[in-house]
Amino acid sequence: MNTPLATASGTASGTATNPAAAGLPVLARPSAEEFEAVLQHGAYMPLTQFGVIDATGDDAASFLHGQLTNDTQHLDAASARLAGYCSAKGRLLASFLTWRSGDTIRLLVSKDVQAAVQKRLTMFVLRAKAKLIDASGELAEVGLAGDVRKALSGVFDALPDGVHVQVDSTAGSLIRVPDALGRLRYLWIGPKAQVETHLATLDDKLKRVSPAVWDWLDIRAGEPRITQPVVEQFVPQMVNFDVLGAVNFRKGCYPGQEVVARSQYRGTIKRRTSLANVAGDLDTVRPGAELFHSDDPGQPCGMIVNAASAQGGGVDLLVEIKLAALESGSVHLGAAEGPALQFLTLPYGLPTEV
Repeated sequence: MNTPLATASGTASGTATNPAAAGLPVLARPSAEEFEAVLQHGAYMPLTQFGVIDATGDDAASFLHGQLTNDTQHLDAASARLAGYCSAKGRLLASFLTWRSGDTIRLLVSKDVQAAVQKRLTMFVLRAKAKLIDASGELAEVGLAGDVRKALSGVFDALPDGVHVQVDSTAGSLIRVPDALGRLRYLWIGPKAQVETHLATLDDKLKRVSPAVWDWLDIRAGEPRITQPVVEQFVPQMVNFDVLGAVNFRKGCYPGQEVVARSQYRGTIKRRTSLANVAGDLDTVRPGAELFHSDDPGQPCGMIVNAASAQGGGVDLLVEIKLAALESGSVHLGAAEGPALQFLTLPYGLPTEV
């Protein structure tokens, strides 16, 4: 059964016909002071672009294990894992950060796909003792970046000492996520009232900045996020999910598993996600926009996965692109005569494809 994922407006669609009109609201460019706060000091930012789905019940772990690309059956209380949710054709419908909070498995997801993904997952619960709940109203999601450890130590008794390590306390869950530009980053998800009370005490130590800064840091960490304009566009390897540990190739079946496995083991991965910058602003540079190569202007060679205002000007991007398009010539936004992309170095290596 391959039920199409409903868009935020309620229609069934794999691709947004107008990427600029779909997905999350366009966030204003952060000020120079906001960028500087993260890079030179420490800052926190409410993450309004995310929602949380809680999976509860005796079969919650096994149910999700059969739906997502990563292992939730053996997810322990001290770890967090990236995971994808695919269609039967192996195309990503959503991406999650998953972790345990007590007996609950929590899924952090882009808010613009949350309702549709939760509805689709619920369709497949059937007789499993599992329930999916929108916990976004009860929880607050906060990102922290830069020199923030001292401030956090006043809230949490212990801090995560490695990437995707998490600690739990009465204040919620604190998860360390990949560094960006050499700066530490943490996600803090907890009961809204408690988080807001603690944040009031952090204002003297950390600057509050726009959630748009987190989007930029995610891009500079090379960590793609599936939002509405790019639903059903990518097999997990196209957005480097195999490299980022979001796919477990030893686990059992899940929707699209055969396609994902075949791409991995038959050497058919000819497209990857790269880091780039382009002139412009987020009114015109949006996820889902197509890219064109100077030597082949008649057909697109890639697509923008994520975009965020960059500190140095323009827009930083994660772009899914044909590997061959990176070997020579130039890549442009929207058309072969459009703005040229300047490619940057990802903070991690990619396997050599054969």
